[in-house]
Amino acid sequence: MNPIKTQLAASRRAMVLTAAALGLTALAGPAAWAQAAWPSKPVTLLVGYPPGGQTDFAGRVLLASLGSALAQPVVIDNKAGVNGNLAAADVMKAPPDGYRLLVGNGSMTIAAHVYTTLGIIDPRQLTPIGTMLQSALVLAVPASSPIKTYAQFAEHAKAKSKSGEGIDYGTGGVGALPHVTMELLRERLGSVKMNHVPYKGSSPAMTDLIAGRLDAMFDATSVIAPFIKSGQLRPLLVTSDKRVPAFPDVPTAAEAGLKDFTILSFIGLYGPPGLPADIVKKANTALTTALKDPTVTKSILDRGDEPGGSTPEQLGALTRSQFKTWGDVVKANNIRAD
Repeated sequence: MNPIKTQLAASRRAMVLTAAALGLTALAGPAAWAQAAWPSKPVTLLVGYPPGGQTDFAGRVLLASLGSALAQPVVIDNKAGVNGNLAAADVMKAPPDGYRLLVGNGSMTIAAHVYTTLGIIDPRQLTPIGTMLQSALVLAVPASSPIKTYAQFAEHAKAKSKSGEGIDYGTGGVGALPHVTMELLRERLGSVKMNHVPYKGSSPAMTDLIAGRLDAMFDATSVIAPFIKSGQLRPLLVTSDKRVPAFPDVPTAAEAGLKDFTILSFIGLYGPPGLPADIVKKANTALTTALKDPTVTKSILDRGDEPGGSTPEQLGALTRSQFKTWGDVVKANNIRAD
C-alpha cells in the first residue's frame, strides 16, 4: 500500500478514536463538573418547624455567613409538620447533589420511635455534615411557685403522686425532646405520677406555665431564657455537664443532686443519603467558617445556646447515640404519638 495512504488512514482512525473519547467525556463531564463545582446555584436549607423557634433560628443566624463561605445564596424553606419530619422526609428523597439540606434537631432521633404507623424516617440514614448549635434543657417552674430548688421539686412531685393528683407538665408536643426528658426524670424519681399536657408548640405551653396552670416544664435554654430574664420563670437546673454562661447561678443537674442526667438539645446540618464526600467536606468547612463569624457566635451565645462545629463523623455518632438512648426511654414509658 502507498505509504502516504497508509499514514492518512491511520490519522483518520486516530481522529475517530479521539472524537469518540471526547464524546464520552462530554457525556460524563456535566455530572462530574457539577459535583466538583458545588455549589453553582443557591442552596436551600429545609426547616421542619415554623419561623421563630430554635431550629429555625439555627438556620437563619447562619444564612449570611454560610452564603459568604459558599459564595452562593443560602435560603430557608420552612416545611413544618409531624415534629419536623416532613422536612426530613423531603431531604431523604432529595437528589444527593447538595442543593437541599436539612436543619435537623434531636427530636428526629425520637420521632422514629413514637410515630409507629406513619413511616417516619430513620435519621441515621441521612448524611451528617456538622452540628450548628447545641443547648442544655432547663427545668423551670412559675415564678409564683413556692418551689425554689430541684430537691423541693422532687419532694413536691412525690407528695402530689401519693395524693393521687400528680404534677402537670407541659411540652411543645408529644415525642419532643422535653417530653421524653421529663419521662426520664419521672423514672429517676421512682415513677411518680406526672400528667403530660402537650401543646402545639412551646409558646402556648410557656404561657400556661407562666400563669401557673402547669407545675413545671423542660425546654431548651434559648427558649426559656427570655422568661427567666424577665422574672416570669424560675430555673431549677440545667441538663448540661457545666453551668450555662448566660445563667451562671443555675446549677447543673449533677450539682442539684440528679446524677448522670446530661442531656443536650442539638441542631445539625444533614444531607440526603449518598451525599458525595467532597460535598460533605465543602459544606462542613463552610459551616465551620460561618460559626466562627463573631456576629453569629454572639447571637448564639446571647440566647443561651452554644455554637456547634463538629465533624460529620461526630454528628453521625451523636445521632446514633441519641437514637438508641431515646428509643429505650420511649419503649420503657410506652410513649406514642399516633
